[in-house]
Amino acid sequence: MSIRSSDHDAVDTVILPPVRDLGDGFSVRRALPSAHRRMVGPFIFFDQMGPAAFNSGEGLDVRPHPHIGLATVTYLLEGEILHRDSVGSVQSIRPGEVNWMTAGSGIVHSERTAPDMRVQGGPLFGLQTWVALPAAREEAKAGFSHHKADAIPKTDADGVAMTVIVGKHDGLISPVETFSDMVYADIALAPGARYQLRAEHVERAIYVVGGHVEARGQSGGFDAGELIVFKPGAEIVLHAERGARLMLIGGEPFPEKRHIYWNFVSSRPERIEQAKHDWRERNFAGVPDEADFIPLPDEPKPVSYP
Repeated sequence: MSIRSSDHDAVDTVILPPVRDLGDGFSVRRALPSAHRRMVGPFIFFDQMGPAAFNSGEGLDVRPHPHIGLATVTYLLEGEILHRDSVGSVQSIRPGEVNWMTAGSGIVHSERTAPDMRVQGGPLFGLQTWVALPAAREEAKAGFSHHKADAIPKTDADGVAMTVIVGKHDGLISPVETFSDMVYADIALAPGARYQLRAEHVERAIYVVGGHVEARGQSGGFDAGELIVFKPGAEIVLHAERGARLMLIGGEPFPEKRHIYWNFVSSRPERIEQAKHDWRERNFAGVPDEADFIPLPDEPKPVSYP
């Protein structure tokens, strides 16, 4: 993970996340957490999955694994994933749809390519984020909600197409139930389009999924695979000469630091230790009809994210 500088007054940090090859032509680019920036609002994890093209017989196989103290948000640009979890949810997610899974006191889930999709093969490209829960809601009841693409609010004007996946922004409010102030939006800029990013949330960042975007008053610009964190209160005008696709994340930061170990997030280190013990001892409820699982890793070491 590395960073680079920007001469724009509104830019706090530009993160260049590394690419991790998971095999079979499938890679993940992790922008958060970073040694240079731990969180943006409540967002503590940001992964770009793919793009990948699976051959016939190949697919994604993320075995059952646990979470506590967070909510996962899965949003696809291409392809399809089958979600299964320990509260009994079985749900395919397709481009433009939103899967919100509240881990809270504890949940286990798997993410796979469905059998019919595996036979034919195909593309997979998407994003998965983790939203840390407020301290008072970290032990919320585990749950899952799925939202069809036509239920997610959109606007398209002056070359700017926006989908507010979670939270609220520019007058649009997502139907996805959240636990704190946040925004997660998909913004597509047509060639030559401009977009004014207003300071509606305390912390904000954009991730460039594709294309190249510039900020008015800046020399140079930002390329695909970069996470640009803006300073609080700054308003910025983005311009994409050849078009670009961006993901906007942000929201109100929490007053307490967050600790993270593997898939566990909590404001209390002892809670993570309990979750580690419970997973080793197989005390979490399992995913129905799935016997395999991902063992607790020895690394990474626990860290705290302010």
